[in-house]
Amino acid sequence: MIEDLSNILHIDLSEKQFYQERRENLFKSRLGGTGVATKLLSEECPKGIDPTSPENPIIFSVGPLTGSFPLSSKTVAMFKSPHTGNLGESHCGGRSATSIRLSGHGAVVIKGSSEIPIYLAIHDDKVHFRDASSLWGMDSSYTVGRIIRENEPRSGLRSIMRIGKAGEKGVTYAGVVTETYRHFGRLGLGAVFGSKNLKGLVISGKSSLPVANEKKYRDIYEEIYDKAVSSPAMKKYHDLGTSKNVLPLNEMGALPTKNLNEAKFTEAEEISGEYFADEFLGRRLACSHCPVGCIHIAAFREPYEDEQYFYKTSMVSYDYEPIYALCPMLGGTNKKGFFRLLDKIEALGMDAISTGVSLAWATEAQKKGLITQDETCGLELDWGKYTSYRKAVELIVEQPNNFYKYLAGGVERAATKYGGKEFALSLGGNEMAGYHTGHAYYIGHLIGARHGHLDNAGYSLDQDTLGEGLGPEETVDRLVEEEQWRQVLSSLVVCFFARGIYDQEVVTKALNSVGFELDENDLDRVGRKIYKEKFNYKLREGFSLEEKSVPNRIFNTPSPKGEIGEDYIDEALEYFEKKILGK
Repeated sequence: MIEDLSNILHIDLSEKQFYQERRENLFKSRLGGTGVATKLLSEECPKGIDPTSPENPIIFSVGPLTGSFPLSSKTVAMFKSPHTGNLGESHCGGRSATSIRLSGHGAVVIKGSSEIPIYLAIHDDKVHFRDASSLWGMDSSYTVGRIIRENEPRSGLRSIMRIGKAGEKGVTYAGVVTETYRHFGRLGLGAVFGSKNLKGLVISGKSSLPVANEKKYRDIYEEIYDKAVSSPAMKKYHDLGTSKNVLPLNEMGALPTKNLNEAKFTEAEEISGEYFADEFLGRRLACSHCPVGCIHIAAFREPYEDEQYFYKTSMVSYDYEPIYALCPMLGGTNKKGFFRLLDKIEALGMDAISTGVSLAWATEAQKKGLITQDETCGLELDWGKYTSYRKAVELIVEQPNNFYKYLAGGVERAATKYGGKEFALSLGGNEMAGYHTGHAYYIGHLIGARHGHLDNAGYSLDQDTLGEGLGPEETVDRLVEEEQWRQVLSSLVVCFFARGIYDQEVVTKALNSVGFELDENDLDRVGRKIYKEKFNYKLREGFSLEEKSVPNRIFNTPSPKGEIGEDYIDEALEYFEKKILGK
């Protein structure tokens, strides 16, 4: 109900103080999650600040269905992104959303900067500022999580977030690891943590969640649960997870390969979800209050370096995006090489997509003579050469020279300095995900509020309209319509995998059962309002499509919809600016 959701916890790291604020109207008008976080960001983040400034807020927000309904299991984090210099928004599953809600809060706002490394321990309405000096500089985020687990109460109720070395060192695509296998991955939340000397956060609570109408609640709960466990789409996520996408995307010629020099990977069978499930799947996990269990954990066995007959088994979470970014994008099929690289990226706390795309650009740049082994500290980067890639990841974090400092800022920054912008696969300042499906994917990435592939699912629109002649204006209209609806889902906060279950009718019933009297027209208005507020913030911070170049590589590699036309994208962006931005 709105009464228990409306509490906002404010934490000042500089003064080691905290207080609670109650804002019912904020949650009534914007639901929670993305809607509330967007408004708080515009209020709490001063115009034009450096993203590493103590004034840059970290905002966590959950929604009115969190803890009450299946698949409403995400937490929204919002901040000014050090990676793009604009709106930073990242979503994470695991236990974080339920823990925040059960602590008695709908949102947490963290500002300031500690003079020493700390981690926050939030238990119910109390905040403890723990000295984390001994955790700072540790090689592995796994170890950090283990130490916090051993020193904090409420096992099974708490959520533990932490950064790795990448966040400490200011890598702009550093993420925050949660419950070991989930992440606030994209856009650099980990670097914001690091700039505040904030090593981690643990949160727990024991409050209960009342409902407004128990009968309505039971009825709609059963409907949602039944759909979740019987839906073919949900079964796909349980059986194989998103790695199921490898073969279909490859078959249609949409799997970016070797820095998108190609869109088909001849060895796709060897890195498919089916192959990994048969050969490496160790266990499945689920986010809190989710019956699906889409998190797939690989178990791979290898000998210790100095003990030939002693073996260790590593558990590594995999899904489609890390597979795409670290296998076909880097031209590699060595499974143990892939898992070692992914494990290193996870331990250091980096975003796998941005890391893989940056390494792919660096590989091609070295092959073309734009950089030499002087820049790479002696490394020869070559497709599928995982030993070099693993060392390069360590150097991106350590930043021993200017080349790695630029690469730690993402592919666009590196290419601006060293050349090769025509094959630097960045859109809106954020590295592309694994979909070379057609015009809609790239337009969606450019006009999306956070320049991510899940903003409006342009890749899905491409696939749904194969063989159809969709004009630039209609493409933009449909992307914007989808993104406006996703503002509602991410304000609830519903997992986007469940978007086929949580349609407008189901959402309305679920909200009514917990005390939100909204109809479908109200939901449309909420989605449009939040979308507009996001772009108002972006424009305030200097967003301009005119400054966002599109790498030529995407025009040179055929997609399932044929060659992607530069004129088509220009027309779409011009239409978007006039209709949506009012220019």
